[in-house]
Amino acid sequence: MICGARLAAEALSELSLSDLSLTILPEQAEDDPAIEKLYERTFGPGRFARTAYRLREIAQHRRELSFTARIGTLLVGSVRLTPVRIGEAPALLLGPLTVEPPFREHGIGAALIEASLAAARKAGARLVLLVGDEPYYGRMGFKKVPRGLVKLPGPVDPERVLVAELADGAFANVSGPLRPERAKPL
Repeated sequence: MICGARLAAEALSELSLSDLSLTILPEQAEDDPAIEKLYERTFGPGRFARTAYRLREIAQHRRELSFTARIGTLLVGSVRLTPVRIGEAPALLLGPLTVEPPFREHGIGAALIEASLAAARKAGARLVLLVGDEPYYGRMGFKKVPRGLVKLPGPVDPERVLVAELADGAFANVSGPLRPERAKPL
């Protein structure tokens, strides 16, 4: 006997993104509880120890540049952009990006990233930084940061520090420590 979850996953694997009736919308304050539960399910308690997560703990992400993915009313993905500085250069830190496991491999993560990068570009942002896998994020314009140019607080694999230029030449002459742009309100 095949369990219901396995049948649902098999059926889902045959669907295309257009079959899913996916909606990508700017994040709203009322999305916070569902997003936090999504993080708990997909990242677990280890997320609190990550350097990028620690930076986000003390900075306020920009809701108008952060997006959710829904299928019907079900929240299945989220991406956030947080203002940071690399040395003196303003930038945005992408992440966390997460998609519910049964809905991965359908382009939802890429759709979320594309929405956030388009909104960031429209808002005048020039750089977006993240810590992630180049084979995945490279498809969306991210490239490895040359070793030593950006110094993140805490341990980070320098091979996973990536940047996307939203304006030609935006990363030229940029270097220094990464720090949050603005603190969360108390």
